[in-house]
Amino acid sequence: MHASRLRAVRTAAVLTALFMVLLILVVARWGPLEDADGDIAEALHRTAVTHHGWTDANKVLTDWVWDPWTMRAGTALLAGWLLWRRERLLALWVVAASAAGTALQQGVKAAVGRERPHWRNPVDSAYYAAFPSGHALTTTVAFGLLLWVMARSGARRAWLRAAALVAAVSVAGVGFTRVYLGVHWPSDVLGGWLLGAALVCAAAAAYPYARRVPADRTDESTGESPDTPR
Repeated sequence: MHASRLRAVRTAAVLTALFMVLLILVVARWGPLEDADGDIAEALHRTAVTHHGWTDANKVLTDWVWDPWTMRAGTALLAGWLLWRRERLLALWVVAASAAGTALQQGVKAAVGRERPHWRNPVDSAYYAAFPSGHALTTTVAFGLLLWVMARSGARRAWLRAAALVAAVSVAGVGFTRVYLGVHWPSDVLGGWLLGAALVCAAAAAYPYARRVPADRTDESTGESPDTPR
C-alpha cells in the first residue's frame, strides 16, 4: 500500500475510534463530560451576554464566514476548478465527500438527539439536535479537502502553509463561535472536528491514486512507463 494511503487509513481509524468513544460518553451522559461541557458553556455565555460588540462579531463569523452553506459553496468552487483542470474523478470525489459529511452529521444528530444548551437570556438560536456540530464538521471537511487537493496537486509549500493557517484559524474559530453563542456544548464541537477529519482521511485513503508521469518517461529496457501495471 502506498505510504500516503496507509497513513490516511491509520489516521482515519484513530479519529473514528476517538469519535466513537466520545459518542458513547455523550449517549451515556457521562457525568464528568457533562460537567465540563456545562462549566465551559456557562462561562462563555456570561461573557457573550455582557460583551455585545464581540457577540455580534461572532454572529457574523458563524452565520456568514463559516456558515455550512458558505463552506459548501467553497467546496463547489474547488470542484469547479478541478473540472476546469479536467480532473473529473477528483472533482466528483470532493463533491461526494462533502455530501457524505452532510448526510453523516444529520444522521448522527437524529440518532443521538442531544438537546442544545438552554439559557434564560440567549444571544443566538439554533435548531435540530446538537451532537455533532454541523458547523464544525462542515468547516473541517471543506478545509480538509482543500488541503488534500492542494497537496496532491503539487501546490507550493508557501501556499500550503498559508492555506493550513487559514484552515486552522477557521476550524478553531467556528468551534469557538458555536459554544460562545450558546448553541452548542464543547463536546458537540469536538465531535464535529473528529468526524469531519476522519471523513477527509477516509476519502483520501479510498481515492484511486494514479501517479502521473510525463509521456516521455519510459523504462529504457522495456519501453514502458514506470507506472505501467505489471
